Amino acid sequence: MLKIKDLHAGLEGKDILQGINLEVKAGEVHAIMGPNGSGKSTLASVVAGKEEYEVSRGYITFENEDISELDPEERAHKGIFLSFQYPVEIPGVSVTNFIKTAINETRKSKKMDDMPASEMLKMIKEKADMLEIDRKFLSRSLNEGFSGGEKKRNEIFQMAMLEPKLAILDETDSGLDIDALKIVANGVNKLKSGDNAVIVITHYQRLLDYIVPDFVHVLMNGRIVKSGTKELAYELEEKGYDWIKEELV
Repeated sequence: MLKIKDLHAGLEGKDILQGINLEVKAGEVHAIMGPNGSGKSTLASVVAGKEEYEVSRGYITFENEDISELDPEERAHKGIFLSFQYPVEIPGVSVTNFIKTAINETRKSKKMDDMPASEMLKMIKEKADMLEIDRKFLSRSLNEGFSGGEKKRNEIFQMAMLEPKLAILDETDSGLDIDALKIVANGVNKLKSGDNAVIVITHYQRLLDYIVPDFVHVLMNGRIVKSGTKELAYELEEKGYDWIKEELV
């Protein structure tokens, strides 16, 4: 589904990613861990197509198509979803209107008609119930005055509604208490299928107790320096990252 080969990318002519190689297949959950400043959020941003980042070498293919030159909205229409670490507030645009627009823009890109209103309302109700979201929440302005937990739950609600092929969750667990974490993780688990894939970027092993990864990758200095199963996440929790740094010397 996603193949990243020798990816070098960064900001203002300075590479943050120093040769990333990663393959993600349909049905898989990959966790990316690493110390602050290692390039985790940069990797998420580059895959999603954030325009301030420049790719200096390597390529990214999604479903066997090179997407390196595509705009963020084109990548989104193809099924790539990025859940932000710090979701933006948009006053005056309700959660419901935002999601309706996003869905219908994606349909338009595939030369489909807008989703019928009755179908949209039914889907909104189902997904809101699944994520334990109060219906009043959906009429509020997007992220305005939301708590950290509400913002993250809203991101997962968007993911549920858009049904992406590849969901990248960038530190979705930051700032969440344990109850909010369980609800968010439960939503992600319900949305997992053999046809989609999830990349979870996290500092903490605790999220991986609830969203169990097939693979764990450690990112350091812009490279994936170690990969393993979920046991690797427990090892990192227990020992930190210094032992991996020592291995690399």
